[in-house]
Amino acid sequence: MPVMGAARFERFFRTAASLDVDKNDLKRYDEFLDRKIHDLFVVAKATAKAGGRDVIEPRDLPITKGLQERMHEFRKLDEDLEVVPLLEQLLARPPLGMALSEDTEARLPAIAGGLSVALAQAFKIIDPRVKNPGAAEWDQVFRMFELLL
Repeated sequence: MPVMGAARFERFFRTAASLDVDKNDLKRYDEFLDRKIHDLFVVAKATAKAGGRDVIEPRDLPITKGLQERMHEFRKLDEDLEVVPLLEQLLARPPLGMALSEDTEARLPAIAGGLSVALAQAFKIIDPRVKNPGAAEWDQVFRMFELLL
């Protein structure tokens, strides 16, 4: 990630949950987004196929109430931080052998943003005193999300 982008994400984590992240954390963050976006699209693909469609629509994505709320929080944060362009660069499109509708493509940054807010807040749930999450905290958060998404 370019230095300017890294600084913006560092600011995002500070604003979202009072966390200080470094380059290693940003690599973990990128891995987290890749995994969780892929997981959401595995379910979306199955839903689309069950509906007899070969294009994934937004309604196919398993967006929970909690994730929807985090997406709204992200939109508010992004007004000041302007992270969406960086998320668009980071987001890998899962190779599912199925097309995404334009609406689905357009929602991806907001979904990634909601996941990002949830990730930042999860650190504070695990340990309210954490300031700079280490490998152990990242592993705990990854395991928590694996249970839920």
